[in-house]
Amino acid sequence: MDLRNLELFLHLADSLHFGKSADAMAVSPSTLSRAIQRLEQETGCVLFERDNRSVRLTSAGEKLREFGGGLLQEWRQLKQELKRSDEPLQGRLRVFCSVTASYFLLPEVLERFRRRYPQLEIKLETGDPALAVDRILADEADLAIAARPDALSAKLEFASLQQVPLVFIAPRNPPQPNQWFLQGEPDWERLPLILSEQGLARKRCDQWFRNKGIAPNIYAEVAGNEGIVAMVALGFGVGLVPAAVIDHSPMGEKVRIVEPRPALKPFDVGIAVLKKRLEEPLIRAFWDTARGQGSLR
Repeated sequence: MDLRNLELFLHLADSLHFGKSADAMAVSPSTLSRAIQRLEQETGCVLFERDNRSVRLTSAGEKLREFGGGLLQEWRQLKQELKRSDEPLQGRLRVFCSVTASYFLLPEVLERFRRRYPQLEIKLETGDPALAVDRILADEADLAIAARPDALSAKLEFASLQQVPLVFIAPRNPPQPNQWFLQGEPDWERLPLILSEQGLARKRCDQWFRNKGIAPNIYAEVAGNEGIVAMVALGFGVGLVPAAVIDHSPMGEKVRIVEPRPALKPFDVGIAVLKKRLEEPLIRAFWDTARGQGSLR
């Protein structure tokens, strides 16, 4: 059995989407299809049921995923054990985080990590923080800086780095102050809201309004907190972001915090990784380096 084909199969077994797996594993869709066909020929079983709209694992596919995941993990461990103990770690780690996290959380970790393991390569990808956990679950990143979900997947391990308040922000000079604020308080049912289109912040915001019995006036849904700060600073409405985003935004001075009553639950920001990969030497090295920070619990 070709281990590369097995890697492709395992990713597809998790994503159940040929296009996403092909992109994540840097192969063409036709290469991915041929790899699955070869595995089906070797096992003598159909591994996926496919139609025009969906991909599903067969019972044989489920068994191969369970067997193959363990086999691949054992192979990775064996390769590391066969290396000379004094040989420095080498390889590449894929780290995903938001732009803001790359400013205020990663620098110290990366500096320490680089000093300890100078031959390791870091591939840093920034994007919408709402996607961080999904990137790990889909094996599209090795580690991610993420806000801990309210319900953490049993597949994940999480190490806290910092508590970050979740706050509403308004422009310092709103275009219609008398309409947006009543005696200094937001007129929540009338003011335009700029919110994340998905993710933990959006879930907590929606719940907050439900608890108050308010149907919010949503002006815009944005991917990425930096875009929310920019739109609020330009006077388009009131937004909801982690407080750290304001501190590190070039437009942070053009917004002010609006204290919500009651306050929203803060983000528990930290490092997320798949439990099954935590013993891989490269990932363990990064994990242990991060956990060595005094700010970690």
